[in-house]
Amino acid sequence: MTADDSYGRLDDDDYPAYTMGRAADMLGTTQSFLRAVGEARLITPLRSEGGHRRYSRYQLRIAARARELVDQGTPIEAACRIIILEDQLEEAQRINAEHRHAASQHEVGI
Repeated sequence: MTADDSYGRLDDDDYPAYTMGRAADMLGTTQSFLRAVGEARLITPLRSEGGHRRYSRYQLRIAARARELVDQGTPIEAACRIIILEDQLEEAQRINAEHRHAASQHEVGI
């Protein structure tokens, strides 16, 4: 990997740049919280060659949303399920919008 390749990853939301300790610090939570979120299959951190968990910015945003719900009193398992369902709903709405757009284009003969 060249230096240019490495710098290009700085803007990649999916690049697993953060260790578990750093991720927990950034979220203001514990490492056990991150493990619990992983066990609930909300996020799946990548593993370094040494087997250490590594998190991306995208995963940290999801974990932060889970923490918000847990801080409001929602059990962690329920918080993870809520986030998964919210994500599924958003995806379904996006697909429906695409279908509506395609149907309207078809109706006008485009």
